[in-house]
Amino acid sequence: MPESSEAHPSGAASPPPGAPHLGPHVVGTRVVVRSVVRRDGAPGVVETGPSGGPAMTDVLGTCLAWGEGVCVVQPADGEPVTIAIGDIVAGKPVPPRASVRQRVSAREAEAHSFVLFPDVERRDVGEWVLRSDPAPIGRLHKRANSALAMGDPGCGLDEAERAVLDFYAERGREPMVAVEAESDVEAAFRERGWVGHPSGEVEFRLGSLVAVRRRRRGRGRGLGVVALEGDRDERVHVVVPGPAEALAEGRGAVHDDWLGLNGLRTHLAHRRQGLAGEVLDALLEWGAERGAMTVWLHVETDNPAARALYDDLGLAVHHVGRYLVPGAPA
Repeated sequence: MPESSEAHPSGAASPPPGAPHLGPHVVGTRVVVRSVVRRDGAPGVVETGPSGGPAMTDVLGTCLAWGEGVCVVQPADGEPVTIAIGDIVAGKPVPPRASVRQRVSAREAEAHSFVLFPDVERRDVGEWVLRSDPAPIGRLHKRANSALAMGDPGCGLDEAERAVLDFYAERGREPMVAVEAESDVEAAFRERGWVGHPSGEVEFRLGSLVAVRRRRRGRGRGLGVVALEGDRDERVHVVVPGPAEALAEGRGAVHDDWLGLNGLRTHLAHRRQGLAGEVLDALLEWGAERGAMTVWLHVETDNPAARALYDDLGLAVHHVGRYLVPGAPA
């Protein structure tokens, strides 16, 4: 394998005319490269493609080297590919491949939330999940009292909508669906007169638990004032106790190797004292001890302070959800 162009700048080749964005500067980055195909046994002869012109092939991967007349690309699978720079007809840098956790569907990601609400009554309609909390305390949590309308319901939308309406009518609850923003399912519900819930949108954010803990390192105050409650197997409730009520608290649950966080809050009179960080650190440690590799949470889009915090922790937006309810009759 040739060395990188940095090792021998005098041998670095100029980018080919058809690929002005390629060159020695792309070494170490992800690129796509299109080149002509040379005939086996006759290196000077270009293969003919289906249209009668030269045959071409594309390679997507990390550029390992550019120099001495060749470009070397490492695909995601297989051996490095050496391409003569003179054979390149097009190419450019491309964004890094999304992490495995970012490549799961919205439905797969949301499925990790079910463990947070173990007492919720649910009915499956294909991949849709109709949810209702039979004994809510305080306000109704939308996640626990809405139909997760993501994925394939296994039937026509008319039938699926009727199942949603009947399910909540039987329980005396307002029908509500949680859909992926800008999805075909959202469009279909809106065509049927459903409208956005006034609470707005919610982001599903996730990231590497190891990376988040690394970013938190040195930020905690080590107050040592948290208490772990709950079954502490799949779920835990972390509390900073106060004389009358919790000063700060948060809940966590592990499903597969995903740690979900929920209900992170600090009493108004005790904010800016590092208590939320103590709760977060305790939840991350608890999840790591149970083998969690990914951490995720929901955050409403009208909460700029929380979104800024999660940006800082490296929790990226996976998808945006919307809650829809039936519109008022005309």
